[in-house]
Amino acid sequence: MPDAIWSVLIDPNRRAILELLRERPRAVGELVDALDLSQPATSKHLRVLRDAGVVRVEQDAQRRVYTLDPAPLAELDAWLAPYRRLWNARLDTLGRYLDDTKET
Repeated sequence: MPDAIWSVLIDPNRRAILELLRERPRAVGELVDALDLSQPATSKHLRVLRDAGVVRVEQDAQRRVYTLDPAPLAELDAWLAPYRRLWNARLDTLGRYLDDTKET
């Protein structure tokens, strides 16, 4: 899994951009308004996301429209899967223990 994904997810503004793009593609101006950030700051975050391969950009006349590319996030999900299984097994064990203690 590329380290760039971690650098993307560390910043709360980048996570907010990803949340907005998860809903639908958006122009830079829409992101600026939704995030209450300056246009240069938003563009900087978008560049990091684009360099990490998490977003794609398309030119629409004078606007740049950004779209989420879920492939790098799928890599992260695959990397996290063994840890998720580990915690699920432990939580299942805890659940069974709590069920057993509730009955007595």
